[in-house]
Amino acid sequence: MPKHGKLIRMGLLAAVAAVLAILAAGTAGAAPAKHTGVTIAGAGSTFVSPLVTTWIPAVGSQLGYELQYNPIGSSGGINAITGRTVDFGASDAPLSPDQFSACKGCVQIPWALAATSVMYNLPGVKNLLHMDGPTLAKIFMGQVTQWNDPAIQKLNKGLNLPSTKITIAHRSDGSGTTYNFTDYLSNVSPAWKSQVGTGTSVNWPVGVGGRGSAGVSALVAQTTGTIGYADVAFALKNHFSYFAMKNRSGKYATPGAKGILAAALSDQKPDSNNALSIVNPPKKFPLAYPISTYTYVIVPTSTPKAADIRKFLFWAVTQGQAGKYTAPLRFVPIPKPVLVVAEKAIKKIQS
Repeated sequence: MPKHGKLIRMGLLAAVAAVLAILAAGTAGAAPAKHTGVTIAGAGSTFVSPLVTTWIPAVGSQLGYELQYNPIGSSGGINAITGRTVDFGASDAPLSPDQFSACKGCVQIPWALAATSVMYNLPGVKNLLHMDGPTLAKIFMGQVTQWNDPAIQKLNKGLNLPSTKITIAHRSDGSGTTYNFTDYLSNVSPAWKSQVGTGTSVNWPVGVGGRGSAGVSALVAQTTGTIGYADVAFALKNHFSYFAMKNRSGKYATPGAKGILAAALSDQKPDSNNALSIVNPPKKFPLAYPISTYTYVIVPTSTPKAADIRKFLFWAVTQGQAGKYTAPLRFVPIPKPVLVVAEKAIKKIQS
């Protein structure tokens, strides 16, 4: 072979070797992905969607399942699992008796724990302004309309708040986050309870509607002076300010790990349908953030995918609660007594 041909061949071999070395280095220590061919599809809560999204690659690499999730709102998730168009639904609002009946053999399982933040867009004003429940109810009823209203100013002594008009952003779709938020307002304001009430959808006295937590977040971002509500993960993602809420002990609590966990300690005994209520906890929980909530996964007790769904859900309530998934999004691992209930409920899912 001519000398230059040998040199070319040696060069090609060296280049191939270099590429192989790079590929080997890139995969060294990485766990091989499993491929079972199983797809598990869910839909519902936008509140829990940031957490479920972080689970997707882990479920693929550790269990070999393709996890799909469509954040269409809690009401949409309940309708989807009732119609059996998905393998699981997700809702932040516990099922009503009528919804349980319509679902025809579904089990409701607490699988995540977080809080609803009350976000605001007010440039030049600090994060964690103080707010209490009665004043917040008046704001969402259209009775307090400016940021420097005496009711807000009284809660934030020493600050000169602007006369900026308050704009309200709320959900336009059926939402478990709305249920959590209006449940809180009903707990702290008799007027709200009698005139508006609690629900996944309510007749809002004022404001502009956005679809999903992302839609509400977009509305908050667009207009100075806007107040809206969403899972705290959305507030963090969009760098929004949010209120420190006055709880029943008189403390101003925030939607962080300590505040959410303290609220969770107020109810660790789910009812017969596995629902829990941790809104506006009693005074003996001084650190509790008062707009905290569990969120639920809803699954038929009889399904051809029972074994795979059980495996996924056991992973979700155990390994899926690890800090690397939950902490950055301000989700909190579910307490052990609730975990025990969740595991028992998962076992009810059979082929």
